[in-house]
Amino acid sequence: MTFFATLAGLLVLLYLGVPMFAAMTLLSLGVLWGTEGTIATLGEFVFGKLDSYLLVAVPLFMLMAEFMVRGRVVDDLFHTAHTLLRHIRGGIGVATVAACTVFAAISGSSVATALTIGKVAIPQMLRYGYSRRGAFGVVAGGGTLGILIPPSAPMVLYAYVTEASVGALFAAGVLPGLMMAAMFALWCVVTEGRPVAVEGDDAGRPLTRAPAREMWAALKRSIWALTLPPFVLGGIYFGIFTPTEAAGTGALWALVIAALVYRRMTLRALWESLSEATRTTAMLFMIIVGASLYGYMLTKLRAPQELTQLVVELGLGRAGFLLAMAVLLFLLGLILESFSIILLTTPAILPVLDALAIDKVWYGVLLTLNLELALISPPVALNLVVIKAITGAPLSEVNLAAIPYMAMLAAGIVLIIAVPEIALWLPRVAGY
Repeated sequence: MTFFATLAGLLVLLYLGVPMFAAMTLLSLGVLWGTEGTIATLGEFVFGKLDSYLLVAVPLFMLMAEFMVRGRVVDDLFHTAHTLLRHIRGGIGVATVAACTVFAAISGSSVATALTIGKVAIPQMLRYGYSRRGAFGVVAGGGTLGILIPPSAPMVLYAYVTEASVGALFAAGVLPGLMMAAMFALWCVVTEGRPVAVEGDDAGRPLTRAPAREMWAALKRSIWALTLPPFVLGGIYFGIFTPTEAAGTGALWALVIAALVYRRMTLRALWESLSEATRTTAMLFMIIVGASLYGYMLTKLRAPQELTQLVVELGLGRAGFLLAMAVLLFLLGLILESFSIILLTTPAILPVLDALAIDKVWYGVLLTLNLELALISPPVALNLVVIKAITGAPLSEVNLAAIPYMAMLAAGIVLIIAVPEIALWLPRVAGY
């Protein structure tokens, strides 16, 4: 079949060490040259694909995340969560999940969430008696929330490819994101004991509930950071901003918080934020170029129509097709990163989604959950590589720590396939 044949050719190029964007571009140009005898019109086609107002939101959301990371906002977020939750079983793990959840609503990046939360949380968890495997696992799992809880750069990219509503996708990610956060927190409660004091007369004893005054002081320290998610998402949901305008105003508000409130945004940090966001955006746009050519090539070869016909002939139905895609996305996630998977698979299956009457917003949430699973599935597993870099632990130990969270993400995928309302209820209530 055409789609799987071209996919196999792409994987061979990747195995030979060709970068993703170059592999997709070279394969597409070669096939189109061989089948049509010319590639003269492709420059105009590529420019048209990149000339999209919605794509401007991607670097702006990345810039917003960079400002909050450079401002070290996560220090206060974790301190607040720890102060509020330290007295319960697995309290520091639950606090880490809570900090990941809030930071996910700021950063839109799983790798950034795992990196920034991990730097603060892992030493603290180990200090208060948390197991090494438990500490690594909760940061790996909690970090994946970065692309499910809005705002989410992969969701913006998916909306660009499918022409789905960004606002509807963001709304659809809220309840599944909170559901996964609750599952992760419950796992911490079940598998870990209460944190113990490490100094003073109470050393070795379980930590007690923080006094109300200490809780209030901790909340005040992080209140400015907590204004960013409702500022951005509320602006989108109430029709004040378009997603692109929300990304721009969110980046500006993040800069104000980091520079004027926390006073941690130096000129050097500003330059580093701009440089990192630019590098990441350039990499993404090169992948978009290659993926656009790959999708154009598949269309010329009628691969989407062949894939639709195959699904109909096999009689998979909606649930069967979604489970089959979950398996395919998991396998691709073992070797590819999130943006590449979205751009590689989504154009080919759009006709199948239409033929099976699968809601694009619903599928977008399922796709994002599969991408989260890919982020902690070896050998690529960017979140796990980040944790290894932070801790210096053997990658094998980090991989084992992620297994329970992989199982929970797989359970979340099955649950949302079985109960679509988990993803679709909030968008409907919001009027999308």
